[in-house]
Amino acid sequence: MKRYARDFFGTAIGTLITACGLSFFLVPNRMNDGGLTGLAVLLHYLLHAPIGALVFVLNVPLLVAVSYLIGLPFVFRSLLGVTMLSVWLAILPEHAVTHDLLLSALYGGVLSGTGLGIVFRVGGSTGGTDLVARLLRHFTNTSMGAGLLGTDTVIIASTALFFGLRLGMYSAVALFVGTRVVDLIQEGLDFRREALVISEKGQEIAREVMQRMGRGVTLLSGRGGYTDTERPVVLVVISRSEVQDLKDIVYHVDRDAFLIISTVHEVLGEGFKQLEGRHRSRYREKT
Repeated sequence: MKRYARDFFGTAIGTLITACGLSFFLVPNRMNDGGLTGLAVLLHYLLHAPIGALVFVLNVPLLVAVSYLIGLPFVFRSLLGVTMLSVWLAILPEHAVTHDLLLSALYGGVLSGTGLGIVFRVGGSTGGTDLVARLLRHFTNTSMGAGLLGTDTVIIASTALFFGLRLGMYSAVALFVGTRVVDLIQEGLDFRREALVISEKGQEIAREVMQRMGRGVTLLSGRGGYTDTERPVVLVVISRSEVQDLKDIVYHVDRDAFLIISTVHEVLGEGFKQLEGRHRSRYREKT
């Protein structure tokens, strides 16, 4: 029950943040960040209709169509998100915090992306071009990525056609920023470092890492492409502040080691953030 309450409040907060980005930055400046919400912004100015009502009206027919393809649980979660977003857009006034188009595109994209990321994080949806992409994939075999890109491109191009190239370009900036923020929220903001150490003294390096840094390690088996010899590969995930400690250990154990350090967005499991999944019923929907 707590999970359902968390999902409900997560969807409510996420859609509120998205609505703030639209109502205070994008819509008053005749910009959008793609999706059916972007189409609603266009129709809002062309037809002088309430944007909240337009978002709801544009999404509901698609939800009905998709319900036959995906199933009712997904549609119910999407309908909740669409309804909440429409209500927030109807309640919040259209008031431009700034008329600087670049700032509006940046802040609007950040807020919209943050809100959508939160909704997606709790397993919800706000409909939009995701529904269009699913229908295109079903009837034309178009991939989801191509469907999303194509739909957003048409909406941004329409913005440029009706409101001018300048506003269309700034809308493209908002779309790009919002997409990147959604990715950050989905993948996590707790950046860590993944290190691969290729060394003939891999066992010794692994022991030093476990004893001196208190980190668990995984030993992989590698083979040199040139020498065709087996050698161990040490895999360890560390924090940013521990990178120099790891370099010191590798340096003192084997100066000829090959060390690769890369950034990972999220680490789940023992020693890091606890691994959590969705409701079991939602897992079964996809399996």
